Amino acid sequence: MAAARAWWLLRHAGIADVRILDGGLASWTAFGGAIERGPATPEFGDVELGWDALDVIDSHQAAEFPARGFLLDARAAERYSGDVEPIDPVGGHIPGAVSAPTALNVTADGTFLPRAELAARFALLGVDGIRPVAVYCGSGVTAAHEIAALAIAGMPAALYPGSWSQWSNSDGQPVATGPEPYSEGESVPRGSASRSRSAPSSGSAPSSGSGPSSGSAPSSGS
Repeated sequence: MAAARAWWLLRHAGIADVRILDGGLASWTAFGGAIERGPATPEFGDVELGWDALDVIDSHQAAEFPARGFLLDARAAERYSGDVEPIDPVGGHIPGAVSAPTALNVTADGTFLPRAELAARFALLGVDGIRPVAVYCGSGVTAAHEIAALAIAGMPAALYPGSWSQWSNSDGQPVATGPEPYSEGESVPRGSASRSRSAPSSGSAPSSGSGPSSGSAPSSGS
């Protein structure tokens, strides 16, 4: 997850050629890759960083996004439904968002699903390659991983950096609960009503979020 966040941030800073090691360090060692131990002193580089190279949305755009595209919630399904919320002051999801847990984008060994399987998974959720896609999670980290999976599938997506931590700590923001608008495996049409309420006045501080999406897709290894 953290590698995907670094992949997103470096690309957002204007570095076009950034790769993710599919499966992480475990994949590297299983391949027989060498491991160094002890401190390392990296050489100085000459890269020049920028900002705003990728698409992001704010809370106002997130509220309106489901009316014109697909807003994906990359958190676990129980956090989306509001049944469990271990971090933020209120559980649930942004009204109109679609539950798309990023854990379902990988195999048991932590590598990304093949491109065709990822494309099929997002198509089942309604992503059609025509309407825009944006992603959020709790604080913008797992959403970056989902954006990487979407990129492998050939589907660009924007990031809502503040994600649920910002949304749920903003006074008066609407909060939906339950498995709506639809769950994976159900038909795409929307319309089922979800229980909704407003976020309470913030008092307890959550973990803050931070963090779209064009550019090169990560190597999936598939």
